[in-house]
Amino acid sequence: MRNTLKAATLESKFPLLSVEHDCIISKDADITVAFRVQLPELFTVTNAEYEAIHSAWAKAVKVLPNYSICHKQDWFIRENYEPDVKKDDLSFLSRSFERHFNERPYLNHTCYLFLTKTTKERSRRQSNFSTLCRGFIVPKEIQDKETTLKFLESVGQFERIVNDSGFIRLSKLTTDEIVGTPESAGIIEKYFALSQENTTCLQDISLAAEDMRIGDNVLCLHTLSDTEDLPSQVRTDGRYEKLSTDRSDCRLSFAAPVGVLLSCNHIYNQYLFIDDHTESLKRFEKQARNMHSLSRYSRGNQINKQWIEAYLNEAHSFGLTSIRCHCNVMAWSDDYEELKRIKNDVGSQLALMECKPRHNTVDTPTLYWAGIPGNEGDFPSEESFHTFIEQALCFFTEETNYQSSPSPFGIKMVDRLTGKPLHVDISDLPMKRGIITNRNKFILGPSGSGKSFFTNHMVRQYYEQGTHVLLVDTGNSYLGLCEMINRKTHGKDGVYFTYTEENPIAFNPFYTDDGLFDIEKRESIKTLILTLWKRDNEPPTRAEEVALSNAVSMYIDRLATDKIVPSFNTFYEFVGGEYRKILAEKQVREKDFDVANFLNVLEPYYKGGEYDYLLNSDKQLDLLSKRFIVFELDNIKDHKILFPIVTIIIMETFINKMRRLKGVRKMILIEEAWKAIAKEGMAEYIKYLFKTVRKFFGEAIVVTQEVDDIIASPIVKESIINNSDCKILLDQRKYMNKFDSIQALLGLTDKEKAQVLSINMSNHPSRRYKEVWIGLGGVQSAVYATEVSLEEYYTYTTEETEKLELFRLAEKLDGNIELAIKQLAESKRSN
Repeated sequence: MRNTLKAATLESKFPLLSVEHDCIISKDADITVAFRVQLPELFTVTNAEYEAIHSAWAKAVKVLPNYSICHKQDWFIRENYEPDVKKDDLSFLSRSFERHFNERPYLNHTCYLFLTKTTKERSRRQSNFSTLCRGFIVPKEIQDKETTLKFLESVGQFERIVNDSGFIRLSKLTTDEIVGTPESAGIIEKYFALSQENTTCLQDISLAAEDMRIGDNVLCLHTLSDTEDLPSQVRTDGRYEKLSTDRSDCRLSFAAPVGVLLSCNHIYNQYLFIDDHTESLKRFEKQARNMHSLSRYSRGNQINKQWIEAYLNEAHSFGLTSIRCHCNVMAWSDDYEELKRIKNDVGSQLALMECKPRHNTVDTPTLYWAGIPGNEGDFPSEESFHTFIEQALCFFTEETNYQSSPSPFGIKMVDRLTGKPLHVDISDLPMKRGIITNRNKFILGPSGSGKSFFTNHMVRQYYEQGTHVLLVDTGNSYLGLCEMINRKTHGKDGVYFTYTEENPIAFNPFYTDDGLFDIEKRESIKTLILTLWKRDNEPPTRAEEVALSNAVSMYIDRLATDKIVPSFNTFYEFVGGEYRKILAEKQVREKDFDVANFLNVLEPYYKGGEYDYLLNSDKQLDLLSKRFIVFELDNIKDHKILFPIVTIIIMETFINKMRRLKGVRKMILIEEAWKAIAKEGMAEYIKYLFKTVRKFFGEAIVVTQEVDDIIASPIVKESIINNSDCKILLDQRKYMNKFDSIQALLGLTDKEKAQVLSINMSNHPSRRYKEVWIGLGGVQSAVYATEVSLEEYYTYTTEETEKLELFRLAEKLDGNIELAIKQLAESKRSN
């Protein structure tokens, strides 16, 4: 069947001539410079920062010459998350995380800025002079080279002013990014395809006013082009009620409702037309006089005269620059039912801005055509309204959705607004950029806030990226994860130490895989024996320290030459036999070093003694090579003998890793056990750890749930908090009334306080997650969601009933905990 509709080719109507020196040249001799804009992330900007951003835009716009156009174009495209499950090195849990988010819809935001130099004649043209209405476009030649050079110079100044603000980043687009390459589409091609994908297919365009189509997509357009449709007042930003409390404010830009908060495919165009300010004011003076002369015939003329005079008074009194402005929201869908919903959504979001929603069914093709990158000079002048630069800039969107870190190292978190997985680096990139000076972390969250869940999620990902992880816990929070790692690595990692009557904790502090005993190892052995020998209030004399040091050194030398089995038993026998004779030969007095007393006090740890198992383990386990170790201290945290010994061995294990594993990432995470450790004379270890670990590519993390613990402990206040540049807080709403003290203690800004108090305030009802605030050095902070797959949930869970169910199922499957997790997750998913 022959098509009888009148049609034209895109080439015949195409308004652009060429792209030269990264500038778009239109057939009407307009020059356009294009930028990609990087905006700050959603919910991370304060009122003062919005004011600073607005001020930077205003300063930048003022440097543009007369008859320039500033066009900001924000693309919001609905996309589905595509999991990366083809990697060979993905673990079972990482793969299940990726599958959990498969096809998760989210809104992708891309922002461009186009600065165009046009002419006085072009700026006054109306829609009937659009290139769409011409049969043939004759290209014009740029006559005034000097004007062009001045414009390009002002564009450079514009870019510098905005970039120097520190909040927004402009990156100039190259010729290839504008016109595309054989491998990827350029921005012009993307505009005609209504897509931001790299490979796009151009489709037929139907330019009917009421039903404009691009391929299968039907466009609907809402415009702000008349002062009658605008609110009585505009502002840089407003309070976002869903995430605000009576003690904190969450701020969003004034135009955010038609930006990231409008969840449909749409383009938000913002135009500023810089005309000749003096000429515009003269024209308004003339209009005011005309209205005055006609005011006796109509009250409307009298009111119009008053409005014009008020506008002129503002311009002259405050030195404001008169410009024209236009904004429009161009949304689309290939489904008519969805299009109806989108029209309502756009209208309601404009109403939130206190604007009158005006669905434009006449100028859609003209305004779409004027939105082509480089064709801003084709904009119909009757669609704009007069205002000042400062007021017009309030219609700019000033935030984008959450961005993934470019760093190869990091953890997977989730965007709190859309639920899209994000890659977040809270260790390496912030350190490289100077945002933090150490990788230490302080985690605070009340019981039930998801604290252990988050730490499980974090340490699992650190472990999978090659980190040596040592955990000190009181509560079996990491049992499931440790068991799974142990099963997966066939016992090479995933070592779990806990005390039971049947299987008490046992070590051999004298054993090393390679037989090397460096200074740190020797010192830790001496500290251990001193702890067994002397009470806290009974310091050793200098002579006793020397004698003990000699005993340890000689015993270690014997291990290298003689075939002695390294253990506390053989050390005890060495001191009672050979070393006693050496002391006798040296005539060391009993008051200087009482060997009999030494052996008597240490006898309980020798074979046959009450604690003979403690330091004589026959497993010959060297923890230096183990990458995931958990010490569960719940059963011995109040034991006066066992607890100090175990804590010394824990610290010795980590310090040994810290010193000897060169270029390997290390992490020690101390859960609530830090309270017990701090009581038993271990404060110096913690202080030393937090101050020194950064020099050895390591990080120390302390987790606590009670605010009072922080305030009461000088160790936490002085050593841990001051040496932890990364602070992680979970839901603090139960402490809202005393959060001011937490804020002062942790040194949080008002912006960070507002973010923390917004946690879990507006969670999506259909998603199961808890939010967490991460602050880096007081410079960078955001709230993320900890959302995981069912497989990860059952690995991390601390609920007693769920853990019992999991381990019973694992017993039936010959201890295969990974298979048990798979089956349990699958059964819950099907139910």
